[in-house]
Amino acid sequence: MHYTLHITQRCNLQCSYCYVKRGTNDMTPETARAVVDLAARDAKRAGLIFFGGEPLLKRDLIITTMNYARSIEQKSKCRFYFKVTTNGLFLDDEFLDLAKREKMFIAISFDGVREAHDKHRKNTEGLGTYDQVVGAAQRLLALKPYSPVMMTVRPDTLPFFANGVELLFSLGFAYIIASLDYSADWQETHLPELEKQYKLLAKMYKRKTLAEDKFYFSPFEVKISSHINHRTYHQERCELGLRQLSVGPDGTLYPCVQFVDDPMFVVGDVRNGINESARQALYKRNETEKQGCDECAIRARCNHYCACLNRQATGSIDKISPMLCAHERIVLPIADELAENLYHRNSAIFIQKQYNDFYPMLSFVEDKV
Repeated sequence: MHYTLHITQRCNLQCSYCYVKRGTNDMTPETARAVVDLAARDAKRAGLIFFGGEPLLKRDLIITTMNYARSIEQKSKCRFYFKVTTNGLFLDDEFLDLAKREKMFIAISFDGVREAHDKHRKNTEGLGTYDQVVGAAQRLLALKPYSPVMMTVRPDTLPFFANGVELLFSLGFAYIIASLDYSADWQETHLPELEKQYKLLAKMYKRKTLAEDKFYFSPFEVKISSHINHRTYHQERCELGLRQLSVGPDGTLYPCVQFVDDPMFVVGDVRNGINESARQALYKRNETEKQGCDECAIRARCNHYCACLNRQATGSIDKISPMLCAHERIVLPIADELAENLYHRNSAIFIQKQYNDFYPMLSFVEDKV
């Protein structure tokens, strides 16, 4: 089980697409310790993800929580793993040294080229943060080269999508998680540009693969895997609250990050534990096939099962948006053609990445050697 701790509602940025409720609420050390206790109660392994707002505004709480978790490990059978999702502006040498010692996973938000990043990721004075994030990314990758970057694409930044991914690769990121902001005002007129950008990205993917570069680009990897391994629908579909829970600043439990502070989606609290009936009811509700999807030819490979995306796009976990359907119908054939081409080119690194379950481990060992 993984627990995402929303340790603060405060942030040093004012990103226009942020879905997190802004405020002054912070998680107390007592609540954070209660999360650790809950996680250790039944699990042999537990992930603690520090989230915000900007979690590094509360770095003291992060440190004390990790120390407490380490002390609990000595008394229980639970092993803890740590992650922080940050905008990067407070990533200094001291915190990076701590992250290296604790083997903390750090994910940084970065929207690519300056023209795209600075449109929405501004500081409290309304100024873009591109230069600061580039510096933070360089510091992070120098110490933790496998760190992922999280990229958000909106209609007004769509023309910069491929160039943005190219920039992130050039900085040294090898693990890029790129997502559309489905809450934005997407229109049918944006679809030709979306297809154009994915075709440019497919050419980039092919070029890097044939050069035997090691990388992960989420939109294509997930779709290729869904064909080869049938994983998207059968193994990787949204399990809404079953394997990961979000913890609000006050200790209330929710099934995912998009639902924090919504009383309709409360599934317990850290002091009294998980409300299994509420959690199972939400899970079963999300499992119900969405209207119009049951006869769709690509339903088994489509992201329509993600409760967070559906809520972001339509305001309800029970409805999907036309834009989500359009996106899936664009990206799937491009990813399939790309994969077929690389397979028939007998690309060794492509075949290893897609067909060998031990590839991530072998790749890591190879890089170390």
